[in-house]
Amino acid sequence: MTYGLGLERTANRLAASHPLWGQAFEEEAVRIRAAVGPDVLAIEHYGSTSVSGLPAKPIIDLLIGVTDLSVADRHAPAMIALGYDDSGNGGVEGHRIFGKGAARTHLAHFVVYEGPEWTATLRFRDLLRADPELRAAYEQLKTRLVAEHPTDRPAYTAGKSAFILATLARP
Repeated sequence: MTYGLGLERTANRLAASHPLWGQAFEEEAVRIRAAVGPDVLAIEHYGSTSVSGLPAKPIIDLLIGVTDLSVADRHAPAMIALGYDDSGNGGVEGHRIFGKGAARTHLAHFVVYEGPEWTATLRFRDLLRADPELRAAYEQLKTRLVAEHPTDRPAYTAGKSAFILATLARP
C-alpha cells in the first residue's frame, strides 16, 4: 500500500492527514530494525505525519536513535538495500538522513539517542499532539509557506524554523 505517500523532491504540497500513516511508519520501522539490528536503540514517528489531523507533506519521517552517527555509516549498505539513498546530513546538523523513493515516501533520520536532536524533535511533536491551538497555528504557517514556496523545499523548511524554535523555548 502507498498510504497516499510520495512527494517529488522539488515540490511542496500538503496532503490531508491519512489514517494509515501510523501503520506506514510501523511497517517501515520493522523493516529498518530487521536490517540494522540492535544498533538501533529506538525508532519514533515524527514530523507532521505523526500528528493526527495535521495536513503534511506526504512523507513519513522516522527518527532512528543510535549511540553515535557512525552507526548510520556502518549500516548505509543495509539502508540502500531497503531502497533508500544516502542524503548525508541533508543540511540538518546532527542528522544522517536516508531518503526512499524518487518521489520521497520516507525519510530516515539517524540521530544520537536522547541527544539534543532526539529530544527537541520529539518535544516539538508531542507539543503539537497535545495543543490544538498550536497545531492550528502550525498548519496555517505551513499552508502559507507551501503557497509562497511551491518548489523550494529549503525555503519552506527555513520558514518554519522561527515557529519551531519559539515553540521549543516554551517552559
